[in-house]
Order: sequence, then structure tokens, then C-alpha cells
Amino acid sequence: MANHALDLNTNTQNGKTVDIAITTHGSDFYWAVCAVMTCASFAFMGLALTKPRQNRIFHYITAAITLVAAIAYFSMASNLGWTPIDVEFPRSAGTVHGRNREIFYVRYIDWFITTPLLLMDLLLTAGMPWPTTLFVILIDEIMIVTGLVGALVKSRYKWGYFVFGCAALAYIVFHLVWDARKHANALGRDVGRTFLYCGSLTSLLWILYPIAWGVCEGGNLIAPDSEAVFYGILDLLAKPVFGALLIWGHRGIDPARLGLHLRDYANDDMIDGHEKRSDGPTNGHNNGVRNQNPETTV
Repeated sequence: MANHALDLNTNTQNGKTVDIAITTHGSDFYWAVCAVMTCASFAFMGLALTKPRQNRIFHYITAAITLVAAIAYFSMASNLGWTPIDVEFPRSAGTVHGRNREIFYVRYIDWFITTPLLLMDLLLTAGMPWPTTLFVILIDEIMIVTGLVGALVKSRYKWGYFVFGCAALAYIVFHLVWDARKHANALGRDVGRTFLYCGSLTSLLWILYPIAWGVCEGGNLIAPDSEAVFYGILDLLAKPVFGALLIWGHRGIDPARLGLHLRDYANDDMIDGHEKRSDGPTNGHNNGVRNQNPETTV
């Protein structure tokens, strides 16, 4: 079936036509990534059904990551969720010639939601304290926001935001390869191995994202179709492949070992109606009547 997305959603936005934008080839690749993300979401949700409810936290987090990514890639494949931004150094020839470039801000909305979830997957696996986890997630949000602001800036000041983002990334990678790794190893060999595989994959891939930013939104060195392939491959490895590796690693790990003491409402006496009830009024007033054990001899 022919791809008519660019015919329906043209390269004109707010009365301005962008010069450097994806073609049908880029849209096709985005559709392919969208399909993989969608299938991965259903797979992770299906695997969650094979576990007790209190053991599904990593399945739910990982499924949420790929589901949000699927929506973002649907938007980019449809040539939506972008804005034209003037490039710093316009080029007169090649696939990146023109004054302005298509910047997909929807990609950063995706990352703003999914990268904290990725970090939660990793830091919960390592059993890291909540204050540390929340602070690392805050640094991650700073990294994503500075990347977005830098992409939307048309002057050379965009590289200042790029530096801020790289500094935030360095802090995150340090926690993954040092503090969190040691913490995971202390929880057992299987936990340490799962974190090593998933944490190493994430650290390596995330280091490549600034390179992609530098040659795409930053330096305007490669065409948007090539940008689709670069970011698309990174996201496929960082989300569905990462998720499959994480879920496989957690197949024999009880979340309680990681400090996640989750209670299932089906086994909660306070909810299923099997709790012991007092015979007297429960509104805080006993009206002078004292409840007694029937077996008590008076």
C-alpha cells in the first residue's frame, strides 16, 4: 500500500514551508519503527499476564515505554509533531540545502516520558534508594529539555544547551556504571548480571544520542531521512531490545528482593472482606457498650 502521509500532511506548517524535511522513505522507516514498538508493547503486556499482579511492575513500565514511543513514531511517520527551524549554517547543495530544517519536537516529548521510565527500570533493578532515583530522573529531564531547547534555537547558542545536556548525560552514565552497578551486584549474582547487561546497553546507546543530535538538529550534516534511520535504530535498541533483555533477566527475580514489597489486592484482607470485624459500632462511638469476646468467661 502506498504511503500518502506526506500528501495529506504537507511540509507547510503555520504558513511556512520547510526546506529540509523527510521524504516518503523516511516516513516508511518511521512507520516500520512504529509497528515494532506497537508489537513490543503488546508482547510485554501479554508477558505480564503470566506473572502474579505484584510481580508485574517491570512489565508495566517497559510496556509503557514502547507504547509511548509507538505514538511518537506514528506522529513522525505521519509527518506531524514538527516545526521548521532556521539552520545555523545554510548549505547550498546536497540533501541538506535550504534555510530551515524540520525539527520533530514530538521526539523530545517521547523522551521526556520514556527516558525516566527506562531509568526507573534500571534503578529499581539495582534497588537504589528513592532519593537517588528521583534525583537521577530530574537530571535526565534536564538533559531532555536542554536538548529540545537547543534544537529549537537557530543561533550558535544552541551548542550551550548541548553542553548542558552532555553534562547531565555524564552524571547519569556515572550512576549507571558505578553506583547502581555496585548496588545491583550486592543484591545477588542474577540481579547484578541483569543490571550489567541492561545498564551497559543503555549507557552505550545513550552516549550515541548526542552524536546523532550533533549531525542532525545541531549541525545539519545529514538529511532528515538519515536522521530517521539513525534515531530509529537507537530507539529500537534502547526500548524493545532493552525491554526484552530486562524482562528476560527478571524472570526469576522476586521484586521483594529489590526492596519492592508490593501487595496484591486479591490477597488483601482489608479489601476482600475477610478481615476481622468488631461487633460494635465503628463510627468512633460505642454508646457505652463494650464489645467482648464470646469465649470470655464473665
